[in-house]
Amino acid sequence: MAVKKSKDSCKCVSEIVNSYGASPDSLISMLQDIQSKYHYLPETALRQVAKSLKLPLVQVFGVATFFKAFSLKPRGKNHIHVCLGTACHVRNAPSVLGEMERQLGVKAGETTDDMQFTLESVNCVGTCAMGPIVMVNGKYYGQMNTGKVKKTLAEYKKSPRQRKNEKVKVANRA
Repeated sequence: MAVKKSKDSCKCVSEIVNSYGASPDSLISMLQDIQSKYHYLPETALRQVAKSLKLPLVQVFGVATFFKAFSLKPRGKNHIHVCLGTACHVRNAPSVLGEMERQLGVKAGETTDDMQFTLESVNCVGTCAMGPIVMVNGKYYGQMNTGKVKKTLAEYKKSPRQRKNEKVKVANRA
């Protein structure tokens, strides 16, 4: 899913930068829009932003790495946060995270091979009374338990996409 430097990606980043008047004061907003488009911040896009805003590249990378909301690695289409804060932890959130890991086949901090899901643990999402909490693409699922994990994930699963180097199976019609 790496973004290659192409006219389309350069044009998209240029449009985002220009939509903010190429103002360095809007750097964070620009990075949010770029990440929304690509599901992460490609290096080529960060270089283009730095050049367009006449900022040192280290400053743009500094902002991109300072905020946990930004990622320099490709993320899945669906972003899952499992809260492990104190209130959620005592209500069995670690088991919920473990079940998410089993269902998705990845550990916290990883992305599925088909780029459908990125799973992350967080310290607190601020809804302690509803814990344990799972957030998927900003939607809150309160009082989560291991039995609800499969149903929650099913809302976001689509037909499986072909993975790299996977042979396509064709049904034999007689």
